[in-house]
Amino acid sequence: MSAAVILILFAALGVLAVVVLRARTRRTLTTPEERAVHATLHTASLAARPLRRGLDAASAAEAAPHLRALTSADSLVLADADGAVLAWHGPNEHLADRFAAAARAAAETGRRELITDPGHGVRALIVQPLVVDDVGVVGVMGVLTAAAPGPGMLGAITEVARYACSQIELAELDASRARLDRAEVRALRAQISPHFIYNALNTVASFVRTDPDRARELILEFADFTRYSFRSAGEYTVLSDELRNIDRYLTLERARFGSALEVRLQVAPEVLGVVLPFLALQPLVENAVRHGLAGQAHGTVTIVAADEGADCVISVEDDGVGMDPELLRSGSLDAVASGTGGPSATESAHVGLANVDDRLRAAFGDDYGLVVETAPGAGTKVSMRVPKFRPGIRA
Repeated sequence: MSAAVILILFAALGVLAVVVLRARTRRTLTTPEERAVHATLHTASLAARPLRRGLDAASAAEAAPHLRALTSADSLVLADADGAVLAWHGPNEHLADRFAAAARAAAETGRRELITDPGHGVRALIVQPLVVDDVGVVGVMGVLTAAAPGPGMLGAITEVARYACSQIELAELDASRARLDRAEVRALRAQISPHFIYNALNTVASFVRTDPDRARELILEFADFTRYSFRSAGEYTVLSDELRNIDRYLTLERARFGSALEVRLQVAPEVLGVVLPFLALQPLVENAVRHGLAGQAHGTVTIVAADEGADCVISVEDDGVGMDPELLRSGSLDAVASGTGGPSATESAHVGLANVDDRLRAAFGDDYGLVVETAPGAGTKVSMRVPKFRPGIRA
């Protein structure tokens, strides 16, 4: 057949040819085995989503039908570590008492319980403890089946239980990190100097008789400062809110020191919406005020927030006593926090600059820790680099 005849045939049967070619391609690229693998992975992902929130009644009810599909069970049950049923998907709920007893035994021993012929047409009740490393038994998964449980079925149930445990463990890790973040913020709050609070209230008191309007303004600033510092919402904030609270702090300090404390602020408007860890700037500014006025009649604190492409660079600088760079090369931020390196300074720094440095690196990576520049008699400059945008992090 000539090429011209072939082209004419394809032109006349073009639609049919396309359909046939596509059908052949589909059969070649999507075999029954591939479809089965895809369906299993999809079901596993559906089970993972709720379990990543931890194991409770809501997540168990959402995950149970998908875990049942993965095990090919007639019924699937999820219970807590005490054997209390969280979700039952499928028939045979009349066996709840048998399951509860087996669940308590499995949770206590950490081993699988197998009950054959529990009745009502059920050939086996398999109860698998859900064990997370370094945590222990976090729950129990039960499978009821009308088929005799062979090695293949038991192995599949074990693997599904292990998969569920891995998702619950990730939820535990997320919760642990959240608790750690909250603990670090609480530590930073605890670092807010009691001396500052005492001195601020004394400053307010000193204006009560001489300038009542000024005293009223300062007490409102103090109230707003403490309300923000001890807020319970979120581990992150935006730069504009952090700077607003620092302005309250500096207003109180300037009322106390008068012209002895000078503050310079330079902020690029385009970085005001940048997200950073909550209370990340407070320790830097408080240290700068302390250093800038240590043994001096006058001190200057300079705060700069600059736009540098994909990042925002924030620096807090004082013209105070500075410190020995050897203390920095030793890898300690402790002496930076106090300028002295004494025992109380070490404790303060642990919940101050070192805390901020750890939180920056945890949130954004090791490229985003604190950088300290200092020398004896030359003041101290502490800088942080924060990405303008990072997926998953918002105030």
